[in-house]
Amino acid sequence: MSYNNILIETENFISTLTINRPKKLNALNRETLEEIHQAFVKLEKDEDTKVIIITGSGEKAFVAGADISEFANYSVEEGKDLAARGHQEVFDFIANFKKPVIAAVNGFALGGGLELAMAAHFRIASDNAKLGLPETSLGVIPGYGGTQRLPQLVGKGRAMEMIMTASMIDANQALQYNLVNHVTTVEDLMSLAEKLAGKILRNSTVAIAQAIEAVNANYEDGVNGFEKEIEGFGKSFGTEDFKEGTTAFLEKRKAEFPGA
Repeated sequence: MSYNNILIETENFISTLTINRPKKLNALNRETLEEIHQAFVKLEKDEDTKVIIITGSGEKAFVAGADISEFANYSVEEGKDLAARGHQEVFDFIANFKKPVIAAVNGFALGGGLELAMAAHFRIASDNAKLGLPETSLGVIPGYGGTQRLPQLVGKGRAMEMIMTASMIDANQALQYNLVNHVTTVEDLMSLAEKLAGKILRNSTVAIAQAIEAVNANYEDGVNGFEKEIEGFGKSFGTEDFKEGTTAFLEKRKAEFPGA
């Protein structure tokens, strides 16, 4: 499948999805969001993909936000539909994806760009990264999960301050806030992402999918995360990966999971 706004490369079971609109600082327009959705649907079924890395093209931006020119004249209902479709097709879709998704934040991650990074299962950043939710400076609020995921990651008070002031924070402050897991140089960002992906690949993809579901359950209303963990733990006992993992441990050898 060919895309106009994204690039996908797959090697050694790692697929890198690059938002490729450098002249627009990789801003998210409707076409780009649709392509991201299509790509993730394809990657979900792709047996050669075990881990996904999301990043932006160029050295200035991961994703500098949504393409404001597209929705500046939207009505109330059109705005609501824009957010609802974005949640369903991209941001929630990625957050609940059964394969690990790492955001490699290279430069500006603002508005929808930070929301895209927060939808990933965890984030790393280059030392030139700037992160923020500037929506209130435009007379709107974050609409792709920012008001929910940012407090989960950095705490209510810090999230309120970032959203109310519409201010950016740098990579080291994002690390201090637990918004990103690691900070490295621009040159080393992708190699670090691939190194982390490689560590993930050594483990059971079946167990990781169950773990993602269990961790996410803690943030769903009406869902008991502990019960989801117990259910997932029990399911693990019926998998070939469990048999291989426990047998390898008892035989004092490295487990050989499919794709590892």
